[in-house]
Amino acid sequence: MRTDFIYRIGFWSGVLAFAATVTYCIVQFMQMYGAFTYPTDEQLIYGSSLCIVIPFVIQILALHYTVQDEKRFFSHAALTFTTLYAVFVTANYVVQLFTVIPASLEGRLKDVRILQQTPHSLFWDFDALGYIFMGLACLAAIPLFEKKGFQKWVRLSFIANACVTPLISIVYFYPVYSYSLLVLGFPWAITAPSCMIMLALFFKKNIGFSKKQEGRSSSNLASHPDPGTTSLTHLENKLKTEKLVIDEF
Repeated sequence: MRTDFIYRIGFWSGVLAFAATVTYCIVQFMQMYGAFTYPTDEQLIYGSSLCIVIPFVIQILALHYTVQDEKRFFSHAALTFTTLYAVFVTANYVVQLFTVIPASLEGRLKDVRILQQTPHSLFWDFDALGYIFMGLACLAAIPLFEKKGFQKWVRLSFIANACVTPLISIVYFYPVYSYSLLVLGFPWAITAPSCMIMLALFFKKNIGFSKKQEGRSSSNLASHPDPGTTSLTHLENKLKTEKLVIDEF
Protein backbone atom coordinates (compact mmCIF):
# COMPACT_ATOMS: atom_id res chain seq x y z
CA MET A 1 0.00 0.00 0.00
CA ARG A 2 1.33 3.45 -0.91
CA THR A 3 2.54 5.51 2.06
CA ASP A 4 0.95 8.59 0.47
CA PHE A 5 -2.49 6.95 0.75
CA ILE A 6 -1.91 6.14 4.44
CA TYR A 7 -0.90 9.76 5.09
CA ARG A 8 -4.15 10.94 3.52
CA ILE A 9 -6.20 8.51 5.61
CA GLY A 10 -4.33 9.68 8.73
CA PHE A 11 -4.95 13.33 7.88
CA TRP A 12 -8.69 13.06 7.31
CA SER A 13 -9.28 10.74 10.26
CA GLY A 14 -7.38 13.23 12.42
CA VAL A 15 -9.56 16.09 11.20
CA LEU A 16 -12.69 14.07 12.02
CA ALA A 17 -11.37 13.11 15.46
CA PHE A 18 -10.52 16.76 16.14
CA ALA A 19 -13.97 17.96 15.04
CA ALA A 20 -15.76 15.33 17.14
CA THR A 21 -13.65 16.17 20.20
CA VAL A 22 -14.29 19.90 19.88
CA THR A 23 -18.01 19.19 19.48
CA TYR A 24 -17.99 17.05 22.62
CA CYS A 25 -16.20 19.79 24.60
CA ILE A 26 -18.69 22.44 23.46
CA VAL A 27 -21.63 20.22 24.38
CA GLN A 28 -20.06 19.48 27.78
CA PHE A 29 -19.70 23.18 28.58
CA MET A 30 -23.23 23.94 27.42
CA GLN A 31 -24.61 21.08 29.51
CA MET A 32 -22.92 22.47 32.61
CA TYR A 33 -24.73 25.77 32.10
CA GLY A 34 -28.10 24.13 31.52
CA ALA A 35 -28.35 24.77 27.78
CA PHE A 36 -29.88 21.33 27.19
CA THR A 37 -32.46 19.21 28.97
CA TYR A 38 -32.75 15.43 29.29
CA PRO A 39 -32.46 13.38 27.11
CA THR A 40 -30.95 15.79 24.57
CA ASP A 41 -27.99 16.59 26.79
CA GLU A 42 -26.93 12.98 27.27
CA GLN A 43 -27.65 12.05 23.65
CA LEU A 44 -25.34 14.84 22.49
CA ILE A 45 -22.66 14.02 25.07
CA TYR A 46 -22.54 10.30 24.32
CA GLY A 47 -23.14 10.73 20.60
CA SER A 48 -20.30 13.22 20.10
CA SER A 49 -17.99 11.09 22.28
CA LEU A 50 -18.77 8.02 20.20
CA CYS A 51 -17.84 9.93 17.04
CA ILE A 52 -14.29 10.40 18.36
CA VAL A 53 -13.53 6.69 18.60
CA ILE A 54 -13.18 5.35 15.04
CA PRO A 55 -11.33 8.39 13.59
CA PHE A 56 -8.85 8.38 16.48
CA VAL A 57 -8.20 4.64 16.13
CA ILE A 58 -7.63 5.02 12.37
CA GLN A 59 -5.33 7.99 12.95
CA ILE A 60 -3.10 6.02 15.34
CA LEU A 61 -3.23 3.01 13.00
CA ALA A 62 -1.97 5.24 10.17
CA LEU A 63 0.81 6.48 12.43
CA HIS A 64 1.85 2.89 13.17
CA TYR A 65 2.17 2.11 9.45
CA THR A 66 4.27 5.17 8.64
CA VAL A 67 6.98 5.02 11.31
CA GLN A 68 10.41 3.48 10.89
CA ASP A 69 10.87 -0.15 11.85
CA GLU A 70 13.03 0.62 14.86
CA LYS A 71 10.18 2.66 16.36
CA ARG A 72 7.43 0.13 15.71
CA PHE A 73 7.46 -1.05 19.34
CA PHE A 74 6.26 2.37 20.51
CA SER A 75 3.71 2.78 17.73
CA HIS A 76 2.39 -0.73 18.43
CA ALA A 77 2.06 0.15 22.12
CA ALA A 78 0.18 3.34 21.19
CA LEU A 79 -2.13 1.37 18.91
CA THR A 80 -2.77 -1.21 21.64
CA PHE A 81 -3.70 1.45 24.20
CA THR A 82 -5.90 3.15 21.60
CA THR A 83 -7.71 -0.13 20.99
CA LEU A 84 -8.32 -0.52 24.73
CA TYR A 85 -9.68 3.04 24.82
CA ALA A 86 -12.03 2.21 21.95
CA VAL A 87 -13.34 -0.97 23.56
CA PHE A 88 -14.17 0.62 26.91
CA VAL A 89 -15.77 3.85 25.71
CA THR A 90 -17.69 2.26 22.82
CA ALA A 91 -19.23 -0.27 25.20
CA ASN A 92 -20.27 2.57 27.48
CA TYR A 93 -21.68 4.98 24.90
CA VAL A 94 -23.63 2.36 22.97
CA VAL A 95 -25.24 1.07 26.16
CA GLN A 96 -26.17 4.60 27.29
CA LEU A 97 -27.54 5.68 23.91
CA PHE A 98 -29.43 2.57 22.89
CA THR A 99 -30.33 0.88 26.18
CA VAL A 100 -30.36 3.24 29.16
CA ILE A 101 -31.81 6.40 27.61
CA PRO A 102 -34.61 4.61 25.69
CA ALA A 103 -35.50 2.62 28.83
CA SER A 104 -35.67 5.81 30.92
CA LEU A 105 -37.99 7.46 28.39
CA GLU A 106 -40.28 4.42 28.56
CA GLY A 107 -40.32 4.46 32.36
CA ARG A 108 -38.20 1.29 32.67
CA LEU A 109 -35.05 2.82 34.12
CA LYS A 110 -35.18 0.60 37.20
CA ASP A 111 -34.76 -2.42 34.89
CA VAL A 112 -31.43 -1.13 33.59
CA ARG A 113 -30.27 0.95 36.54
CA ILE A 114 -27.07 -1.05 36.86
CA LEU A 115 -26.11 0.02 33.32
CA GLN A 116 -26.64 3.75 33.85
CA GLN A 117 -23.50 5.87 33.96
CA THR A 118 -23.49 7.69 37.28
CA PRO A 119 -20.48 8.66 39.42
CA HIS A 120 -18.51 5.55 40.44
CA SER A 121 -20.84 3.15 38.63
CA LEU A 122 -19.71 0.31 36.37
CA PHE A 123 -19.85 2.32 33.15
CA TRP A 124 -18.39 5.39 34.86
CA ASP A 125 -15.29 3.26 35.45
CA PHE A 126 -15.42 2.09 31.82
CA ASP A 127 -15.36 5.73 30.72
CA ALA A 128 -12.49 6.51 33.08
CA LEU A 129 -10.41 3.59 31.83
CA GLY A 130 -11.08 4.62 28.24
CA TYR A 131 -9.63 8.10 28.65
CA ILE A 132 -6.76 6.86 30.78
CA PHE A 133 -5.83 4.49 27.94
CA MET A 134 -6.08 7.38 25.47
CA GLY A 135 -3.54 9.25 27.60
CA LEU A 136 -1.28 6.20 27.70
CA ALA A 137 -1.54 5.95 23.91
CA CYS A 138 -0.26 9.51 23.64
CA LEU A 139 2.51 8.73 26.12
CA ALA A 140 3.63 5.71 24.09
CA ALA A 141 3.62 7.75 20.86
CA ILE A 142 5.96 10.47 22.15
CA PRO A 143 9.22 8.73 21.06
CA LEU A 144 7.89 8.51 17.50
CA PHE A 145 8.47 12.22 16.91
CA GLU A 146 11.73 14.11 16.55
CA LYS A 147 12.70 16.99 18.83
CA LYS A 148 13.12 19.38 15.91
CA GLY A 149 11.10 20.94 13.12
CA PHE A 150 7.34 20.51 13.01
CA GLN A 151 7.60 17.11 14.70
CA LYS A 152 8.74 18.91 17.85
CA TRP A 153 5.32 20.59 18.13
CA VAL A 154 3.50 17.33 17.50
CA ARG A 155 5.63 15.74 20.21
CA LEU A 156 4.81 18.55 22.66
CA SER A 157 1.08 18.22 22.00
CA PHE A 158 1.27 14.50 22.80
CA ILE A 159 3.29 15.21 25.96
CA ALA A 160 0.67 17.74 27.06
CA ASN A 161 -2.22 15.31 26.57
CA ALA A 162 -0.35 12.54 28.39
CA CYS A 163 0.34 14.89 31.32
CA VAL A 164 -3.39 15.58 31.71
CA THR A 165 -4.12 11.88 32.31
CA PRO A 166 -3.49 12.02 36.10
CA LEU A 167 -6.00 14.88 36.33
CA ILE A 168 -8.56 12.79 34.45
CA SER A 169 -7.96 9.97 36.92
CA ILE A 170 -8.62 12.28 39.86
CA VAL A 171 -11.86 13.56 38.32
CA TYR A 172 -13.17 10.04 37.84
CA PHE A 173 -11.88 8.29 40.96
CA TYR A 174 -11.97 10.94 43.68
CA PRO A 175 -14.41 9.64 46.33
CA VAL A 176 -16.85 12.56 46.02
CA TYR A 177 -17.73 13.83 42.54
CA SER A 178 -18.77 17.44 41.93
CA TYR A 179 -18.87 19.97 39.10
CA SER A 180 -16.05 21.89 40.77
CA LEU A 181 -13.95 18.70 40.55
CA LEU A 182 -14.80 18.49 36.85
CA VAL A 183 -12.85 21.73 36.33
CA LEU A 184 -9.65 19.73 36.86
CA GLY A 185 -10.35 17.96 33.59
CA PHE A 186 -10.77 21.16 31.56
CA PRO A 187 -7.17 21.13 30.22
CA TRP A 188 -8.13 17.94 28.34
CA ALA A 189 -10.50 20.06 26.24
CA ILE A 190 -7.39 21.79 24.89
CA THR A 191 -4.75 19.06 24.87
CA ALA A 192 -6.83 16.24 23.32
CA PRO A 193 -8.03 18.10 20.20
CA SER A 194 -4.61 19.75 19.91
CA CYS A 195 -2.71 16.47 19.64
CA MET A 196 -5.27 15.15 17.13
CA ILE A 197 -5.05 18.15 14.81
CA MET A 198 -1.25 18.38 15.15
CA LEU A 199 -0.90 14.74 14.12
CA ALA A 200 -3.30 15.39 11.23
CA LEU A 201 -1.11 18.30 10.08
CA PHE A 202 1.96 16.06 10.41
CA PHE A 203 0.32 13.63 7.97
CA LYS A 204 -0.63 16.52 5.69
CA LYS A 205 2.94 17.81 5.54
CA ASN A 206 4.25 14.36 4.63
CA ILE A 207 1.89 13.73 1.71
CA GLY A 208 4.00 15.72 -0.77
CA PHE A 209 7.26 14.38 0.66
CA SER A 210 6.01 10.81 0.24
CA LYS A 211 5.24 11.48 -3.44
CA LYS A 212 8.79 12.77 -4.01
CA GLN A 213 10.31 9.74 -2.33
CA GLU A 214 8.18 7.36 -4.40
CA GLY A 215 9.15 9.27 -7.54
CA ARG A 216 12.84 8.94 -6.72
CA SER A 217 12.45 5.22 -6.05
CA SER A 218 10.75 4.72 -9.42
CA SER A 219 13.47 6.73 -11.16
CA ASN A 220 16.23 4.72 -9.51
CA LEU A 221 14.50 1.48 -10.45
CA ALA A 222 14.31 2.59 -14.09
CA SER A 223 17.96 3.70 -14.11
CA HIS A 224 19.19 0.52 -12.42
CA PRO A 225 17.28 -2.48 -13.76
CA ASP A 226 17.22 -5.67 -11.74
CA PRO A 227 20.36 -7.73 -12.58
CA GLY A 228 18.34 -10.93 -12.38
CA THR A 229 15.84 -9.63 -14.93
CA THR A 230 18.67 -8.45 -17.21
CA SER A 231 20.37 -11.86 -17.10
CA LEU A 232 17.10 -13.64 -17.84
CA THR A 233 16.44 -11.41 -20.86
CA HIS A 234 19.98 -12.02 -22.14
CA LEU A 235 19.50 -15.79 -21.80
CA GLU A 236 16.18 -15.69 -23.67
CA ASN A 237 17.78 -13.73 -26.53
CA LYS A 238 20.65 -16.21 -26.68
CA LEU A 239 18.26 -19.17 -26.89
CA LYS A 240 16.30 -17.49 -29.67
CA THR A 241 19.52 -16.89 -31.63
CA GLU A 242 20.60 -20.50 -31.24
CA LYS A 243 17.16 -21.67 -32.35
CA LEU A 244 17.39 -19.57 -35.51
CA VAL A 245 20.82 -21.04 -36.27
CA ILE A 246 19.50 -24.59 -35.84
CA ASP A 247 16.48 -23.85 -38.07
CA GLU A 248 18.72 -22.46 -40.80
CA PHE A 249 20.96 -25.51 -40.58
